[in-house]
Amino acid sequence: MPRSGAYDEIWGASGSREGRPEFKHLADWIRDTDTVEFDRRQAAAEAAFRQLGITFAVYGQEEAGERIIPFDIVPRVFTAPEWEQLSTGLVQRVEAINAFLDDLYGAQRILKDGVVPAELVLANAQFRPLLMGARPPHGIYAHICGIDLVRTGPTDFFVLEDNARTPSGVSYMLENREAMLRLCPELFQTYDVLPVDTYPDRLRETLESVSPRSDHPVCVLLTPGHFNSAFYEHSFLADSMGIELVEAADLEVDDDIVWMRTIDGRVRVDVIYRRIDDDYLDPLFFRPDSMLGVPGLLAAYLAGNVTLVNAPGTGIADDKAIYSYMPDIVRYYSGGEAKLPNVETYRCREPQALQYTLDNLADLVVKLVDGSGGYGMLVGPTASSAEIEAFRAALIAEPHRYIAQPTLALSTVPTLVKDGIAPRHVDFRPFCLTGADGVSIVPGGLTRVALKEGSLVVNSSQGGGTKDSLILAPSRQTIDPDGMHQTLGKMSQTMGRGMKPMQSMGRR
Repeated sequence: MPRSGAYDEIWGASGSREGRPEFKHLADWIRDTDTVEFDRRQAAAEAAFRQLGITFAVYGQEEAGERIIPFDIVPRVFTAPEWEQLSTGLVQRVEAINAFLDDLYGAQRILKDGVVPAELVLANAQFRPLLMGARPPHGIYAHICGIDLVRTGPTDFFVLEDNARTPSGVSYMLENREAMLRLCPELFQTYDVLPVDTYPDRLRETLESVSPRSDHPVCVLLTPGHFNSAFYEHSFLADSMGIELVEAADLEVDDDIVWMRTIDGRVRVDVIYRRIDDDYLDPLFFRPDSMLGVPGLLAAYLAGNVTLVNAPGTGIADDKAIYSYMPDIVRYYSGGEAKLPNVETYRCREPQALQYTLDNLADLVVKLVDGSGGYGMLVGPTASSAEIEAFRAALIAEPHRYIAQPTLALSTVPTLVKDGIAPRHVDFRPFCLTGADGVSIVPGGLTRVALKEGSLVVNSSQGGGTKDSLILAPSRQTIDPDGMHQTLGKMSQTMGRGMKPMQSMGRR
C-alpha cells in the first residue's frame, strides 16, 4: 500500500488493492506472485550482475570496495501519455540548456539582459573563461544529459536537477532490462514495452554526427581507469558501441591533432566521449598534477580538430543555483513556459531566502549548489537536531553555497524488501542525446529507489537501488492474453543480444 501522503504509481492515490485500471495485470502479478518466488528471481538477478561485474564504488569508505548495485525485481511502468508528457518537456529543457551554454560562451545575451545574475556565472568555478568563443560543432555543448525527475501525483512531474557534465547510470538501465526480460518474461507478454537496447546505437550516431571530420570519424571513450566508480559503465558502453576504451596513456596530441596509439600505428581521433571531469582533462590547462588527462587536449579542442563529449564548461549548467533560474532560462530561449517545472527553490545567497531557510530547516531539504551523489545534503524531516544545527552554522557561514527546497511527497512504487512488498520512494533519470539532427530520447531511463523505509535519498552511494523502467507503446497499453504468442516472438528478438560474458567487459 502507498505511504501516507505519497502517490503510488501502481496502486494509485487511493491505495486500492486493484491498482490503477491501466495496471490491473501488473497489480495482479504483484499480489499473486509468492514472496519466495520474488526472492528467487531477485537472487538470480544479483548473481548475474555479480558475474558480469556490474559494480560501483563508494569513495571515502574504507570498508566499501566494489559493490553490486541493488536491483529491485518489481518494475516501474509509464503509460504512453505519461511518456509523451515527459519527453516533450525533456526536449524543451535540453534544447534550452544547450542554447544557454552556447550563449554563455558566446555573446552572453542572457547575462546582459539580466535574466541570470552575471556574478552567478562569471564567479562560478565551473565556468571556463578560456573557452569563450570556442564554439563546438553545431553549437552543441551538452550532447548527453541526464535530467533527474520526481513525481508527486498522476500528472505532476518536476525536474529535481540537471546533469550535463558526465551523467552516469545508463548501463544500469540497459542491464536492468536484460534481467527483467529473462526473469519476468510474463510481464512482456502482457505489456507492449518499448525497447531501450537501441541506446548504444543512438549514442554512437550522436558522437559521429558531431565529428569535425565527416568521413569515417573515429570515436573513443576516455576513462580515468578501472579504479573509477563508474568503470563498469565505461567499458560496457565502449563495448556496446564498438569503439575503443582508452586511458590517457593511449592518446597523444601532435600539432593540435589527437592520436590513438595502437599496435598497428597511430590512428587519428575525431570524437572523445570523456568520462573525466574538466579539472583533470588536460594538465597544461587545468590541474597540472592530473595523471588522468592528455597534455595538449584542450589545444586540439580549441583548434577545432577534436570534439569533446560533453564539451568542457558544461558543468555550469549542473550548478543548483543556476538550476533555480531554469524556468527563466527555458522561457528566454524557447519563448514559452517550461513544460517540466522545477521544484520550488530558495537561493540562500539571497537574505530573505536564507532567513526563511534558517527558520524552517526541520521541514526543508538543503543542498550544496555544487553537490552530487547525495552528499552535502540535509533532509530536515529525517535529520537529527545535531545535523540541523550543523547545517545552520554552515548556512550562516557560507549561504551562497546552498539552496533549499520543500520536502516533497515523492511517489512510491511497490518494492521487494525484507518483509515482502512495500512502497518505496523513487526518482527517474531519462537520458537525452543531442546531435546534429536534434534531440533523441530513448524510451526508458534509470529509476532509482530509496530502499530504506521512509528515506527520500535514492543515490546508490546512500543505500539506494535501481528498477527497470517500462515505457508502454502508444498503440496498445496491454496485450490480450490470447495474443501473447505474438509478443513472445518480439521478445526473443529483443533478448537476442543476451547478457554479455564478463570477459567482454574489460578494457579493449
